[in-house]
Formats: sequence, structure tokens, C-alpha cells
Amino acid sequence: MLRTLTLTAMALCLATPTLAAEVERLPHGVMVTPDSGPARQVRVLVYGDGQFRITAMPADATELPESLMVIAKPVEAFTFAETGDAVTLRTAAGTAEVRLSDGHVRVLDAAGKELLSESPRTPFQPVTIEGEQFLAISQQFNRGTDEGFYGLGQHQNGQMNYNGEDVELAQHNMDIAIPFVVSTKGYGLLWDNESITRFGDPRPPQLVGADAADALKVTTNGQPGWTAEYYLGDALAVRQVEPTINYQFLRDQARWPEAAKAATVASGESGQNTQGIATQEQRVVWTGTLQPEADGVHKMRLYSSSYVRVFADGKEVLNRWRQNWNPWFHNFELPLTAGKPVELRIEWEPNQGYIALFGSDPLADADRHSLWLTSEAAKAIDYYVVTGEDMDGVVAGYRDLTGKASLMPKWAYGFWQSRQRYETQDQLLGVLREYRERRIPIDNIVLDWRYWTDPTWGSHEFDASRFPEPERMVDEVHALDGRIMISVWPKFYPTTENGKELDAQGFLYRRPLAAGQKDWVGPGYANTFYNPYTKPARDLYFRQIKDALVDKGFDAWWMDAVEPDWHSNLSVEERKYQMGPTARGPGAFVFNSYPLIHAEGMADNLRLAQPDRRPFILTRSGFGGIQRTSSALWSGDVAARWDDLRDQISAGVNVSLSGVPNWTHDIGGFSVEDRYTNADPAHLEEWRDLNLRWFQFGAWTPLFRSHGETPYREVYELGKDDPAMYGAMVGLIEQRYRLMPYIYSVSADTYWNDGTIMRGLVMDFAADRQAWNVDDQYMYGPAFLVAPVTERGATSRQVYLPAGADWYDWRTGAFLRGGQAITADAPRESVPVYVRAGSIIPSGPAVQHTNEQPDGPIVLHVFTGADGSFTWHDDDGTSHGYLQDQHAQVPLSWNEASGTLTIGARQGSYPGMPGKRAVSVRFHGPDRAMAPDFSENGERSVTYDGTAVTVRR
Repeated sequence: MLRTLTLTAMALCLATPTLAAEVERLPHGVMVTPDSGPARQVRVLVYGDGQFRITAMPADATELPESLMVIAKPVEAFTFAETGDAVTLRTAAGTAEVRLSDGHVRVLDAAGKELLSESPRTPFQPVTIEGEQFLAISQQFNRGTDEGFYGLGQHQNGQMNYNGEDVELAQHNMDIAIPFVVSTKGYGLLWDNESITRFGDPRPPQLVGADAADALKVTTNGQPGWTAEYYLGDALAVRQVEPTINYQFLRDQARWPEAAKAATVASGESGQNTQGIATQEQRVVWTGTLQPEADGVHKMRLYSSSYVRVFADGKEVLNRWRQNWNPWFHNFELPLTAGKPVELRIEWEPNQGYIALFGSDPLADADRHSLWLTSEAAKAIDYYVVTGEDMDGVVAGYRDLTGKASLMPKWAYGFWQSRQRYETQDQLLGVLREYRERRIPIDNIVLDWRYWTDPTWGSHEFDASRFPEPERMVDEVHALDGRIMISVWPKFYPTTENGKELDAQGFLYRRPLAAGQKDWVGPGYANTFYNPYTKPARDLYFRQIKDALVDKGFDAWWMDAVEPDWHSNLSVEERKYQMGPTARGPGAFVFNSYPLIHAEGMADNLRLAQPDRRPFILTRSGFGGIQRTSSALWSGDVAARWDDLRDQISAGVNVSLSGVPNWTHDIGGFSVEDRYTNADPAHLEEWRDLNLRWFQFGAWTPLFRSHGETPYREVYELGKDDPAMYGAMVGLIEQRYRLMPYIYSVSADTYWNDGTIMRGLVMDFAADRQAWNVDDQYMYGPAFLVAPVTERGATSRQVYLPAGADWYDWRTGAFLRGGQAITADAPRESVPVYVRAGSIIPSGPAVQHTNEQPDGPIVLHVFTGADGSFTWHDDDGTSHGYLQDQHAQVPLSWNEASGTLTIGARQGSYPGMPGKRAVSVRFHGPDRAMAPDFSENGERSVTYDGTAVTVRR
């Protein structure tokens, strides 16, 4: 009998014991009541070709909340079969199978090859959160697998392939939680859960010390604990034994030994530590003997700020610095042998900072190499599987479920200048004027936070003494052919009129105010965030912004601190508590979803308020589906350090593989050590080198944006008294604009074909196993391989050129075979970039902004040696016309055998489209090394009017 069954109705039937498996066919799938196992019922629904939703429910299941991430609806296009001990739902691209005996689920590809298989399901663990019943859940898949795993959002520990890794999905200033995993086997898994989730080891890491499990026990002279030595200057102030190293949060500072406290002064505006800044040099040294009781790799996590070094048996295994108001985790591994002690030493310069050392016992090898997801709060195990012929197909399936990536305005792909922060409107306008006078291309300038007066955060009102005419400021930016982005926060002082209006309707979180927390501005002010989990709250939030800012003509919206981050150094438990209650549940249940629902409210309202303009939002965090909200992500307030620069590469690649194509970072790093801030001459050369290398990386990422704290980050400031550096940076900007036809085509492809701009090598070279784990290179669109330099003083670096393609050095035109590692020259002013043979790269004229010369000449660069194709996209660059098919596509194809380039017939049109374009061609071949030349080639040129034309080499 065919019928549907709601989860609520199911719950009413749970009291009746089931003696044999039951199969309930549903319009969009099947419900199985298995003979045994923790799950009372297992439901599989079909959401598209090779797209399945799997839900495992306990006996006390109730109706599940509607997904925030998934906006697709299930379909009826599948074939149902019941044979033996299993039922199957088959589509052309894949099959889902449910075993009747225990509810085990597996997914197969079109050929019947197993892609994903559940391990035996573990029992559901009931948990009570603020009086409401939830489940702690865990599900393992593909135990003992050797496949590659990618995605999971943005994480900054240099992890590229997550097979064998542990990752915590919890929103933070520099960590973005997107519970979507992409596999080299040809599937993706979206874990539909908003709470804190762990990928890998299901056990939370524990503090390393006397109270730890046997495998992580630390002793000092045979006694449990660490020896801790606290110094003030060179004088030893305190020596004591401590069970663990744990000054992780504000609340933990109370344990600091009184005799080791330094004299302090008040913190500056960029700090969040209420204790201030130490005026006496502090140093702490912990030593202990780690007594491993288990063989294997112990995963270690050091949560820290300020300067810290870790040594194992005298060998340095970690050396990091991070600003005190933004501590976070650094991973390292210790391969240990049972019964063989290891001497650990941690040296820390706290400056009133934060630190804690965590570790995990080794997992069995088959468990270590599996797909394993564990969440703190759920109503059921609920996940989606999408299949695809390649990783692009999997990302496309994910966007089928969660929404198309919005097409960004063309200007967003130009150069942006920002600073923390422009103090006055004259200062901001002066910077843009300087760029124009120097003829350095630029499209966007950014007004960061605190344009208001200090006691009025959330008012969206300008300080009239510094920004007397904000409308005139916006108008002048536009007159200079620029755009202006402004910072808007979800944070409010309750004393502002906006705060009062939100609070009167119950739209402010009250718990941060009840806790008496103050922020880091001036004397510190009581503050909280708005609660976006109802549409009226989101609409009121936007109306306040519209009245104060949107109507003044600002072009883009920088939505900062959307984790939400009202205080970086609160404990996780405090953060979860203060994020509730919401209309969706307690803070622990919705912990990771705030940035999505906040961005969605902003985007939806911007589209209504400005129907002729594409919104552009830059947000510090995201969640599954964020790509549909006209949002780009950035990597947060990262430190200006070489290791942080390197960590950006895998962070950007994996957030891209999480379905988010538009990503950026603070070129040069946001937070700066005193040696740089104070312009210490001994460190000036390193500061310049770091910024130049970071700038080179930024020029080859989806969005090209310079931002940070003092020293100033304008090109002419960074390159002052260093003509070579200045020339290199200007050259990179000019090249970016020359390549805009390629860059905008690749960005448009993220909408039209669900493409990805910043691509892990595994996306294009999955057959080359060596490419899977390369964590410091990537593809920029289909043509360019980028290998940033991330080591101080390096003038060369190792570059792996994947097999399956041949390559050209972009800088010289030299031809190289694929499948080899080379030593690439990398002098200070140059970054190694290679072009895949068969690539067709359109370039444009020299311009000062993206809207200049929309009908300018195009040069097509054809890198011969293999057949190739590319689609040249164009539209008006700013409106929603593309949603009504107002766009043009020109197919380009190179035939190696015949030596011909075909510029195909133009498909589509848009208002203002140039009817004719001057197009010329430059052919690059293995027999002729030729550096890029963007000038028109009169020997091979045509006037393209939209009809197909062929150019022979």
C-alpha cells in the first residue's frame, strides 16, 4: 500500500514492537523499519539524479526541523525494487540501498560500484539542553578507505586531504564550518546538522596531563603533572606542579599564580583581553614526561596566543604567534611508541594571553582512515549524498541541494584597497585619489568599522566630526569610477535607538547583557547581537541599515563577526548558552548556522530594495548554502606570519571545494607583531618580503583585497623606498586587469556551470595520486597552476606539475612535461605560475577599472600541445539581467591536429553589448618560449561580430 507517513505520526507508532522488517513506500522514497539496530526507522528520499537524503531515527523521534542548508525538494523520478534483504532506489546516476535486517545504507554509482557504506550504527545518546531533549549522534562510513576527502569549510592548519585528519566544525573568527565532504570516489556528503561537529575522531580531545587517559599522561620526576615555571623578566617568580596546561578562556585566568602576575596597562582597541597589556615581560615554561601507553600517532592541538614554542625530546615541533584577542588551535603530531617516554617542553610568552594543550589517543588504522562525523545535538542522523562523474559534478550536486552560487558583480574581481581603518572621509578619499593619480588600477575601497562614535555601536550613524558628508563621500568614490564597501555588524549597544527598537520586539540576545560583558572599545561597553532566527528580526535589522546606509548609495556590505563573535575568549559553553534561546532551539543546537541565516536575510532584502543591482556581501563566516546569498567569505583576522600565509592556501582550496567559489583573505595578514607595527628597521626587509609574497598570492585568488592593521597596506605605502617591490605589486594589479576577461568568465562559470575558481589539484588531476596531497599549490580556473612562495628568503621552490597535462611557465613560456617535480625559480618579485597545455586565455586592454573599455580589444592566448576549449562569458556586470538570460557566451576551441582556433558563434546577448570586438590571437608552442604579451597581434586578428570564425596557427 502506498502512503506517506510524517515523523510525528511515526512517533505515535513506536510503542508497538516490530517483529520483522517493514517497508513503507513513499512518493519520494522509502521508509524501512529494520529488524534490529539502534535506528527504529530509516528513511531514504530521492532529491535528484544520484542525490539521496538518508535519515536514521530513534524510537522517540519527532518531526525534524526544516533544513536551513537544503532548499531543494525531493522528486519522484526513481525506480524502486525490493530483493532479498534490501530495498533499492535507483536513478540513472546512482542507487541507494537499505538493508532490511539492520537499516544499513550504502550508495552506489551508475555502474553499481559502491561509493559510500555506513559502518554499524552506534546507539543514539540522549542529551538534555536547556530542558529540551536532543541526541548526540555519530556515524562512520567507508572504514579503512584510501579515498581523498576535501571540503568541510575553511580550516587553517595546512590540511588539504582530510583522510586521516581530525577537524572540528565550530564557527570561529578564522574557522568556517560547512559540513560538506567531497570524495575522490565521486560523491559528496552533506551532514545536515547545525551543532558543533567533529570530522574524524569522534572523541573530543582532552587536556594533556595528570588527569588524562593513560596514553596522554604526563609526569614530572615520576609524579603526575607538569613542572610550571613562571618568570617576570629574568626572575623566576613561581615554580609549581600543575595537572594540565589550561589557560584557554577568560574564566581560566583566575588560576594564574598571584606572584607571577605582571603589571598591566589598559588594552588598546584591537584587543579583547580585559586584563590589559603586560608592562613586565612574562614567560612560562612547562616541562613534563609524556608516558605513552599506546603505539601510533597522537594528534595534538595547542590552543594559544602570543609567542609559543613546543619541543619533543629537544626537537622543535611547533613555533607560532597569534594576537592575544584571537587565540586558536595549532595542530601537530607526535608519533609515539608505548613505553618510550618523550620529554615535552612548552615555552610561552603570554603577555596576558591564552593557552591550553590537548591531545587524542591513536585510533585504529581503519578508523583513522574513514569518513566519520559526530555532532553534539540533533533530532536524528540526517545527511545527503550526491554523486558525480568528477568533483565538479559533485559540487554541482551540492548546489542543486543548497542553491546556485550567486553571480557577483564584475567590479568585485578587480583590486580592493582596505585598511583597519580609514579614520575620516578625507583619508579614505585621499587614498582613492592617490591610486587614480598614480594610475594604479582599483575598483573598490573599503570603510571598516568604527565610523560611528564609540558609545553608539549599532546606530549605523557616522561620526559627524570625521565623516561630515557621507553621501558626498560615496558620490566622489563613484565619480572616481570606484565602488565603496562599508562594514556592518550584527552587534548592538543596547543604549542605541536601533538596539532599543530590536530589544523591544525580542530581537536581541539578552544573555550577553545579563552576563555583564563589556567589549574592548574605550572603557568597554555592554553589548550584544541581534537574533536573526525569525524573519521579522531579519527584516527589522535590514530596515535600520537601509535607512542609514543603503539609501546613501553604498555598493557592498562587509558583514563582520558573524559567528557570532561578541567576545573571542569566552568558553565554548558560554558561547553556546549566550546564543540562545532562538525560535529554532537553544544555542548549542543552532551553533553553526548564524552566518547563513544572517546573510540570507541581508541578501533577500537587498534584492528587494535594489532590484536592478546585484548584491555583494563579504562575510567572515559561512555555512552550507552560503553561496546562494551573494556572499563571499574571507579567512578572518589572520596573523601576519609566514606560516599563516601558507595556511591560507589549503584553507582557500577547501572552502572552494565546499561549494563556495568566492573567497578572499587579508593580504599581508591582519594582525601584526610589534616588531612590524613599530617599524623596527631590523625587521623592515622581512615585513616587505612577507607582504610582497602575500600580494603575489592574493593576485591569484578569487578576490584580490589588501587589508590589515598598521603598517598601512596601500601599495605606495608598502613599496615606499623599494622601487622593485612597488613595481612588482603594480605589475600584478595591471596583470589582473589584463586577465579580467578570463577571470570574469571563470567567475561567471560558477553560476552557469557550477564551476569553481580556486581549485585543488585533485579536482583536475584525480588520476594522479601525488596531486591529492599537494597543499601549497592550486589551479586558478582551468588554465593556471599557482605555486605561491611562503618561506622567508626563498628564491626558488619545489613545484609539482601533475601528470595528465603538459605545462608552460607563464612568466617565460618555457614548455615542461607533466608528472614531475621541478625546482622553480622564484626571485623576490616573481611567483611561479604555469599554464596547462590546451588552455585558451582571453585577455583585455590596459584599464584603470573593470568598467573601462567594455568594447576594448581582446587577445586570445592559445597554449598548444593539446586540444582545448574555453567559454568566454560576458554581461553587463552589475544587474540581475543574467537571471533573464541577458548574457553572452562565446565558445572557444583549439584543435591540435588541424592547428586551428575556432571562435564560435556568440550565444545570447545583453543590453549594451558591443556588437563587434577586435580579437587577435597569440599562439604559444613547445618550440617557442614566449612571455605573456597582452598587446594586439596584428598578424592574427579579426573583427568578431558574433559569427563563427577560424584562425589558423
